[in-house]
Amino acid sequence: MKSQADAKECDHPISHSVVQPNKSDLVKRLNRIEGQARGVAKMVEEDRYCVDILTQIAAIQSALDALAMQLLASHTNGCVRSAIKSGDGDAAVEELMTLVKRFVR
Repeated sequence: MKSQADAKECDHPISHSVVQPNKSDLVKRLNRIEGQARGVAKMVEEDRYCVDILTQIAAIQSALDALAMQLLASHTNGCVRSAIKSGDGDAAVEELMTLVKRFVR
């Protein structure tokens, strides 16, 4: 298991087990998003005004985008940088570009 000091380093460019350097912040964001989603469900159950519900959905999408960007930055600065330094950059950059394409719509 990696220590917090090694959190930005990956053993392999396509590692599936990486210690997140800002894990507690990520979990807080996810919990906040979860609460927002529960709030939207309650709004639907209560037959709230559509515009208000859509506004909350937009806020959730924005929060998810911010979370994704934080994770993407962490991955780029950790795993991708490490792979490039170790000579395995081609696969890591290809994986990174695939990820970026998922978010550019």
